[in-house]
Amino acid sequence: MEILGIPLQAMMSQLLLGLVNGSFYAMLSLGLAVIFGLLNVINFAHGAMYMMGAFLAWMGLEYLGLNYWMMLLLAPLVVGVIGIVIERSMLRWLYRLDHLYGLLLTFGVTLMLEGVFRSVYGVSGQPYAVPEALSGATNLGFMILPNYRAWVVVASLLVCFLTWFVIEKTRLGAYLRAGTENPKLVEAFGINVPLMVTLTYGFGVALAAFAGVLAAPVIQVSPLMGSNLIITVFAVVVIGGMGSILGSILTGLGLGVIEGLTRVFYPELSATVVFIVMAIVLMLRPAGLFGKE
Repeated sequence: MEILGIPLQAMMSQLLLGLVNGSFYAMLSLGLAVIFGLLNVINFAHGAMYMMGAFLAWMGLEYLGLNYWMMLLLAPLVVGVIGIVIERSMLRWLYRLDHLYGLLLTFGVTLMLEGVFRSVYGVSGQPYAVPEALSGATNLGFMILPNYRAWVVVASLLVCFLTWFVIEKTRLGAYLRAGTENPKLVEAFGINVPLMVTLTYGFGVALAAFAGVLAAPVIQVSPLMGSNLIITVFAVVVIGGMGSILGSILTGLGLGVIEGLTRVFYPELSATVVFIVMAIVLMLRPAGLFGKE
């Protein structure tokens, strides 16, 4: 069966690939949106945290014999603690300054982290095997669905929408939003706002590390894997609306699918279609699709 001259199986394979990429876009842009929306910091180090999550998964298996499932829990915790140290030691002094200072600081952190991993492991990349429980594929009739890629999509959607629910629909999320808008008032109710801000940053970078562990079996683990992705993720955040949680999730998934379809019909445009969409959106709606003017 063909659609517009394209075999159905080829089209569905590219759509699945686009959905997998969109899942990574959604998780990374979600972490960026959480940090910017609640802390007002443009965290350029997000790609480095994604890379560290993947490398910790590889190191855990290579040096300690810890399997994929253990590192799926441990790597985000470790990176979250590293994020807390960065926030407490550096970022906390920049909250009242222009966004540019936070951007430059986190860019410097990115260069240092990438430099350390590059000097130790090089840039060629390290393979990470798909966990045995998720190996193989399922025949759906119209396409062959790799089990691990299906898991990536499901796990990403669960984490993304659970995060959205906590921030937008629970009392904890209300405290977080209120703490960024009027910290003195929230502190008057006995809530430790600085601690809440620190944990929020740690949670945001832990999301990036979780995405990194999910990505490790899909792509080779490399010190440059974060820098290759972060510009596209920033474009996703801008299109969805800076600080919009739901906008980041839906835009990330949608742009991944658009990118996959572009590979089918006009492959030469697939590397730039996200930025074309960003330019169009900014001309029509400068605050982004889900952002507030």
